[in-house]
Amino acid sequence: MAAPEETLRRRKAGNSGPEPETPPESGRDPTGCPARLRTGTFWLTRIVLLRALAFIYFVAFLVALHQNKQLIGDRGLLPCRAYLESVRRYFQGRGGWDAVSYAPTVLWLLDWSHMNANLDALALLGLGVSSFVLVTGCANMVLMATLWVLYMSLVNVGQIWYSFGWESQLLETGFLGIFLCPLWTLSRLPTGTPPSQIVLWGFRWLIFRIMLGAGLIKIRGDRCWRDLTCMDFHYETQPVPNPVAYLLHQSPWWAHRFETLSNHFLELVVPFFIFLGRRLCILHGALQILFQVVLVISGNLSFLNWLTMVPSVACFDDAALGFLFPSGPGGLKDRVRKMQEEAARGARLTLRYGCVVRQAVHVALGILVAWLSVPVVLNLLSPTQVMNTSFNSLRIVNTYGAFGSITKERTEVILQGTASPNASAPDAVWEDYGFKCKPGDPGRRPCLISPYHYRLDWLMWFAAFQTYEHNEWIIHLAGKLLANDREALSLLAFNPFKDRAPPRWVRGEHYRYKFSRLGGRHAAAGRWWVRKRIGPYFPPLSLRDLEGYFQSRDWPLPEPE
Repeated sequence: MAAPEETLRRRKAGNSGPEPETPPESGRDPTGCPARLRTGTFWLTRIVLLRALAFIYFVAFLVALHQNKQLIGDRGLLPCRAYLESVRRYFQGRGGWDAVSYAPTVLWLLDWSHMNANLDALALLGLGVSSFVLVTGCANMVLMATLWVLYMSLVNVGQIWYSFGWESQLLETGFLGIFLCPLWTLSRLPTGTPPSQIVLWGFRWLIFRIMLGAGLIKIRGDRCWRDLTCMDFHYETQPVPNPVAYLLHQSPWWAHRFETLSNHFLELVVPFFIFLGRRLCILHGALQILFQVVLVISGNLSFLNWLTMVPSVACFDDAALGFLFPSGPGGLKDRVRKMQEEAARGARLTLRYGCVVRQAVHVALGILVAWLSVPVVLNLLSPTQVMNTSFNSLRIVNTYGAFGSITKERTEVILQGTASPNASAPDAVWEDYGFKCKPGDPGRRPCLISPYHYRLDWLMWFAAFQTYEHNEWIIHLAGKLLANDREALSLLAFNPFKDRAPPRWVRGEHYRYKFSRLGGRHAAAGRWWVRKRIGPYFPPLSLRDLEGYFQSRDWPLPEPE
């Protein structure tokens, strides 16, 4: 029985010569797994970054389309036509260019007699362009410059409604985005124009300044950031809390101390990781994006935190972001891998005249950003640091910061109307107006709207710890409520005089608000808030009372509808 087995073994041995190796399938390593992307290229990074930026632009223009007419339109609370006329009067005799350079906007070129149509046209054009970039992942300098000019045109006439740091931050981010793209080509992988290292470092420099500025303004600002107690108040007193903020406010004291320490670490230490090599740069990007996600979950801070994630994307190369793209043949990831292989074999792009010009433009951009960064860096180093300030009207390089001081108690202005002919009568019934998102009715659940933004609700938070003399627009709003003005009421969630005659009187009442205690009697009764009246914010007003006030400001007196 052994002989046949032995013969069989000999036959197998005789046929066991070396077989020719089968070459691994293209795009796969010798083990058959998909080949990994090499480090050091940023083709996929550009796609992710442009789409993220386009998403922010889309939200910003959507907010503009829904709210600009009511805020800065022909009959808005602060009409931008009146603002532009005041700028033109101020610079009269010194040439039109002075006015344009003070408030750069394409509205100077348009007919002001139809300002609502102009504002809608800018917002709709911005929505269209940003939608195209978001969906396709394709962009060129022309499209990105169009978005930047359109939004700058709105910001520079938006007055107090557009006076916050994220507006300048979007313009600076959008300006850098222009130079990330080819001039004309519309392709997700424009092989002739690889992403510029200068532009990528511009984004990294931006996120470094954003985070470090936010950290320094806290350490130099409110004492509670130094004694680690700020988070005891922040969730309750932030401009527009959400339901998660209600729960986080109930956390034990040690959790709030940990949150504050973590904030200091992420804003004062982690930013320097950018300069310490690829791995720590990627770690920085991951930590900052995670930090912004936590902030998005814990409050309605407009699109600020979403926008802050955008420059963090520049910390990741193609190898780090490859997991976001499918690995199939012919896909973006596969095409990038082939481009990397060609570069590894020594293949070089033909240096054309356009490439030389493009490199020169990027060098000029780097010099411009460095020059404009000088006052920004000096501000960061200054013990009297200011935040959210622009040193030029184009807002190319700006200072940033957030919550340098924390309010320790929450106050709200509640607008009320009555149909009573006598506002002082004891039997006068005052009914509350309800806003879209800001606290009002103690039983209403806090809203969850980020990245969308209600500009009026945000300004009402500031008005509550100022006086109405500092916020003339709130008296303008009261006048519109006295007329049941549809345009103004579209900014509110609840009108107690809907389908009724307008109120005869409107007043502002000042209240102190606190979150109800989880498990307490107010929470058991369905109340998210506990409120207590402080006193009047502004006295009862009628349309007749406001005639002179409106005329002195060239505001048309609303007519009851």
